[in-house]
Amino acid sequence: MVDRGASALSLPDDWPAHPDPILALNRMGTFDWDLDNGVFHMDAQAHEVFDLRPDEYDGNPATLAVRVPPPEGYRLDGLVSQAMKDGSENYGTYFRIRCRDGTLRWTHTQGYIRRDETGRPRRIVGIVRVATEELAELEQRHQQAADDEARRQQTSVVQLTTAALAHARTIQDVIDVLKDTHGLTHLGATSLVMGLVEAGRIRLVAEGPSGSFVPGTLITRIDEQYPMSEVVRTLSPRFIESPEEFADSYPVLWPHITDLHITSAAYMPLIAQARPIGAIGLLYNDRRGFTSDERNVLVALGSSIAQSLQRAMFYEQEKDLAAGLQQAMLPRTIPSVPGADVAVRYRSASLGRDIGGDWYDLIPLPGGRVGAVIGDVQGHDTHAAAVMGQLRIVLRAYAAEGHTPATVMARASVFLHELDTDRFATCLYAEADLSTGVVQVVRAGHIDPLVREPGGACRRVSVEGGLPLGLSAEFGQLEYPVGTIELDSDHTLLLCTDGLVEQPGTDLDDGMQTLTALIATGPNDVRDLADRLIDVAEERGGDDDVALLLLRRRVLDAPQPGGRLQQHVAPGDPEALTAARHMIRAAVRSWGAADRADEIELVADELITNALMHTEGSAVVTLRVLAGSERRLRVEVEDASSALPRRREAGESGVSGRGLLLVDLLTDVWGVEARGGGKAVWCEFVVPERP
Repeated sequence: MVDRGASALSLPDDWPAHPDPILALNRMGTFDWDLDNGVFHMDAQAHEVFDLRPDEYDGNPATLAVRVPPPEGYRLDGLVSQAMKDGSENYGTYFRIRCRDGTLRWTHTQGYIRRDETGRPRRIVGIVRVATEELAELEQRHQQAADDEARRQQTSVVQLTTAALAHARTIQDVIDVLKDTHGLTHLGATSLVMGLVEAGRIRLVAEGPSGSFVPGTLITRIDEQYPMSEVVRTLSPRFIESPEEFADSYPVLWPHITDLHITSAAYMPLIAQARPIGAIGLLYNDRRGFTSDERNVLVALGSSIAQSLQRAMFYEQEKDLAAGLQQAMLPRTIPSVPGADVAVRYRSASLGRDIGGDWYDLIPLPGGRVGAVIGDVQGHDTHAAAVMGQLRIVLRAYAAEGHTPATVMARASVFLHELDTDRFATCLYAEADLSTGVVQVVRAGHIDPLVREPGGACRRVSVEGGLPLGLSAEFGQLEYPVGTIELDSDHTLLLCTDGLVEQPGTDLDDGMQTLTALIATGPNDVRDLADRLIDVAEERGGDDDVALLLLRRRVLDAPQPGGRLQQHVAPGDPEALTAARHMIRAAVRSWGAADRADEIELVADELITNALMHTEGSAVVTLRVLAGSERRLRVEVEDASSALPRRREAGESGVSGRGLLLVDLLTDVWGVEARGGGKAVWCEFVVPERP
């Protein structure tokens, strides 16, 4: 070994005059490495750093291998060689040495490379020092930073999970949020279990990994020896830090979950309004124990879960109540109607309490007739459902009393207005004579009906309408025009609420076209078609209820003994008079009396005109088929005047005075009946039996 003395070591000019206090606490020596002859000189302090006596070191760097493990030596050689090759002025690194007693010691070295005028390395001077305390403090700082980052991540997971739970409406939504891969698994949990307190017992609602269900734990008593039962009893969390602790504390449960390789678990009570509503357990298979920070995070998470779970439970209770109220308000069954196939469907809205004012109804009427109702009360709450139920009842009552469709609608509007509610309702009432196929339609602010033909073609039937129920009475506009539809055999009448038609970003006409196309491609059976339409509404979602009624007219297997149609005609309403003529013509043809159609239409028109001209009020025309020894068709025109009609001589112009003469000549029999404060002029025509 060549000992050139301490004076031979000259430190760089930029060497720190006041080293870091941490460095001063550690032993530090110097070295001088002559690269030309390979001598590596160290002072006495450097010998102490390497735990070598002077007689154990000969100045050859290779001798240091007795203290520097081979992996560390290879790394040091590579570092120094690279520094000399790439023109660096210095290098520095941490490495380990093996002390005389066999322990490993962290050491730090820093060297400065001296070069000649050509840039060739000639000499390296530097220091070596013990760095155990420094690295311990550095490791502590790194660990602190790692702990801080872990806390930040855990806090972030809690915040994200809490934010996601804010949108959970049902208990299953809460479970799905907690099981999401971006949720609790970031806290290191392998899986979770959750139970709800019901009638003094705990019902399992999330059972952990697939296939991990423990028989007999679906419903457990609170006093049993299970971790969820314990936290519900004590209202305190339970942290299980090892498999041994789990086995000792819960010997009944542990044998059933050993295959899950659980190493620790955390169970928290779910407390809302100072009472336990359930418990949640997080299971781990890659850790033991919990720090105080981790425990605090899990307890805070349990509180957030409890609040979300309570909201979900309230929501489901309200939903069940709303669904029960809705079902109570809608018809429990739809009556069987001879001559028709009927299907009804209802879908509740996707928002709110899932309850609204949409309804449907089917009302059997005398004479082979049936009334079909579809309506929508404003709003989505229990009040809307209550108003809907009352409207449905009064509509049935007014229709069953024999009032014309327009009168049924007007009286229902007055009823709703007198309820002193702030709600209005749209409604469509269709009264169909299934023997003739004539359908009288009254529309109160509701969307038009649709008719589907046997081949699938579907069309929208435009019907003039009045104001919604309640509003027409408030504004004194109770006149509802009556439209007439001829529903041929195997044709289907479709009534629906706007929830089936309206879509975000489209207007009503576009929605009706889309619905028409959907119906045209749908199945022929009304029940299958109704299922398809409601399935489409379900897939589309939406914030409005959907009520749907389909009525397909069938050809009757046997002749029916009668039929009845009725039409209201207001004075000064030529369209109503035209609609009445259309109804009469369609009914006569459908009832097999086409041979006398012109006579019947002429007589009926004359009676209606007389009533409008001479009574200054409205007229109600009724057609019915009478069965007996011979089949007859009866026409009645009712008005509010008690004055009897009388024959008059025709005037000079010959345009008046011939009404009753025509009636007498063209009918088989006619007469007048008193009707309350008014009268009805009637006449009958003998018609052949229908083939």
